[in-house]
Amino acid sequence: MEKRETAKLVIDHTSYTTRISSRFAARKPYAPPVPGRIQSFIPGTVVEILVSQGDTVKEGDDIVILDAMKMKNRLKSHLEGRVVAVNVKPGDRVTKGEVLVEIV
Repeated sequence: MEKRETAKLVIDHTSYTTRISSRFAARKPYAPPVPGRIQSFIPGTVVEILVSQGDTVKEGDDIVILDAMKMKNRLKSHLEGRVVAVNVKPGDRVTKGEVLVEIV
């Protein structure tokens, strides 16, 4: 039998233990497809643009709020830099992989 690691999660002050599958443990870490391009990872509607062209951003800063599958998703910057293009506006419907904001 395969030995599996476990992980402990705490949600709302309740502790849960889960098993980590070998497939999950072997996955590659997430890397943005193209650093500097904030892309939609799922089809949705742009709710809010939190930056403007010319703004300076840090890694981890919120850039866009995207409404997808009845959830508000905050898309974050993958690097420190300057916003050179904002390709969408609030209310725009976007597809998976569409470039929303560009940072250099």
